[in-house]
Amino acid sequence: MDVTPDLRSLITRFRTSAAVSAAAELGLSDELALGPLHLTQLAGRVGADEDTLDRLMRVLVALGLYAVSTEGAYTATSLGAGLRTDVAGSLRPLARTLQDPATWAAWGHLTDSVRTGDNAFEALHGEDVWAYRASHAEANAIFNDNMAALTSRVAAAVARAYDFGGLTSVVDVGGGHGALLEAVLARHEHLHGTVFDLPQATPGGPPSTASESVASRWSVAAGSFFEVVPSADAYLLKKVLHDWSDERCVEILRTCRRSLEPGGVVLVVELVLDRPGHELESALSDLNMLVLPGGRERTAAQFDALFVAAGFGPARLVETDADVVILEARARPVTESGGVRAGR
Repeated sequence: MDVTPDLRSLITRFRTSAAVSAAAELGLSDELALGPLHLTQLAGRVGADEDTLDRLMRVLVALGLYAVSTEGAYTATSLGAGLRTDVAGSLRPLARTLQDPATWAAWGHLTDSVRTGDNAFEALHGEDVWAYRASHAEANAIFNDNMAALTSRVAAAVARAYDFGGLTSVVDVGGGHGALLEAVLARHEHLHGTVFDLPQATPGGPPSTASESVASRWSVAAGSFFEVVPSADAYLLKKVLHDWSDERCVEILRTCRRSLEPGGVVLVVELVLDRPGHELESALSDLNMLVLPGGRERTAAQFDALFVAAGFGPARLVETDADVVILEARARPVTESGGVRAGR
């Protein structure tokens, strides 16, 4: 059997990513949202050369993002509509991340990372991805939009899956724009919540989609989760730990433990390696962590090792109907000597 076509497709898929990323950066789906446009009209709307846009559109039509009529008018398909800015869970910010030259170049450094074990982004650019985003406003804004959009795709599943009934306050640690907190507060009306993140990531207030009830129970705090987090009886950490090394993860968890109210919980929302049905997705995300922030995806057992090192017991794993799970960890009692007791 000739496997060459399948192998060739795997090798050259970066071209597909680049084409979709260009569509997102140009805002093609936004322009086509109001109705069909001919090539000349579309090129004028997005500020593109007509001939080269024609070449790009040929690829995007073949991929199924757009359709073209016999009269030459383009429309967005249901697939292409996912790149619109105004749709819930839009994937436009995700596609736009590849337009950042520093991100694109870092993926070209993957082989060096595999050889050395070093983070590709930092080895190539001389600074970590967080420092880069802090000094590049557009890249930071796209990243924050991407995190909000991706979170909105799993937020409802997390809010449904976990019983927050015995809790009163929750802090969304590293919560960005607060999409997860909004979903949790909307479903659990007894809770008060705080979004906590770095100053460049925190929102000015509740999301515009938040109800009056959610807004009245919402607050924002800025700072570093390596130093101190607001006191609460529940901490949500959605895809925070996968950004960091084991040592830094233990620091984050210890920060949470110091401020955790008695009887409280830490709820880590992450992909888990080797989870049935999600093997490739989590493995590719693991490479993304190596290339960009320098962290890693982990197995449930590896998460437990982090929890225990930070003074928690092993986690209870709560399944969701999304691609993530919830790892519920509770602090172990502190002994008179200042250590922690063994066991859960």
